[in-house]
Amino acid sequence: MVSIRAFIIRQISKQVMKRSLITSDPLSARRDFHNRMTRMPLARGVESAQENVGGIDCEWLTPQGCEDAPVIYFLHGGAYIMGSPATHRRLVSFVANSAQMRAVLPDYRLAPEHRFPSQLEDSLEVWRTLVKGGIDPANMAIGGDSAGGNLSVATMLALRDAGEALPAACFLLSPWLDLAGDGESHNTRSDYDPWFKPEKMPDVVAFFCDEAEWREPLVSPVHADASNLPPTLIQVGDHEILLSDSTVFADNIKSAGGRVDLHIWPDMWHVFQYFVGQMPESRKAIDDIGRFLRSEFATDRIDPVIPRTVQGML
Repeated sequence: MVSIRAFIIRQISKQVMKRSLITSDPLSARRDFHNRMTRMPLARGVESAQENVGGIDCEWLTPQGCEDAPVIYFLHGGAYIMGSPATHRRLVSFVANSAQMRAVLPDYRLAPEHRFPSQLEDSLEVWRTLVKGGIDPANMAIGGDSAGGNLSVATMLALRDAGEALPAACFLLSPWLDLAGDGESHNTRSDYDPWFKPEKMPDVVAFFCDEAEWREPLVSPVHADASNLPPTLIQVGDHEILLSDSTVFADNIKSAGGRVDLHIWPDMWHVFQYFVGQMPESRKAIDDIGRFLRSEFATDRIDPVIPRTVQGML
């Protein structure tokens, strides 16, 4: 049973999404998303700094005392048409604090001005520049939400196929891994998902790439060879149409002999972790991410300080 706060946020979300952030034109969707997602502060004790890495603007988020800690390479979501380090810095600051790791968020190019594979090119450029600068991939985790989860997996696949070292761990929040929308949850969860409707998704994908590319492995990683990927944590809501993106990809990793922990959250919706500080389910999910990363990197645990406000991002 969901918390009262989660129930309230879900109802508000449904009203907001009637105006549909992603079915309006991309530029207005981008402005709306930015305005909604930049209202709340960072986790306490986390500092933000800007850096240009390989010609791409990035933001570093560093918890106090973690200046030399392992690195979270986080790729933001937003359907490839919106989002930025600014829209995701709050969420990632809590993940970094829980994991006791520092995080870097690239401001990769967005569609429709820049279509596939521009985003992947930017991600690889930042990653390779960081590695050339002395950061060992063994001391890095990769993670992302929604389209950022897609880009995280595509980045790993491209690095693997190029014979380059992969990050030591991966975490994905409601990853969008099947852009063709072939998964069964597009039908079975369509009446439950408070945010997205299956019939609207092709219009969004069309901003990013051509229909002929929708099932290519670097566009829809559910169709990729999932061998030799690092230990992976996937969190997904049981009420989202993208549920089968996660279940199919998790099965692919297992079939390839990899290690994957799939956490399906009852009654939750797409990237519910955004609402950290507003409902207990989000805090628990971020605690689980932190626990996973601390286990993989043996970082010391310091519980995140999460304010108990009910201020809204909606």
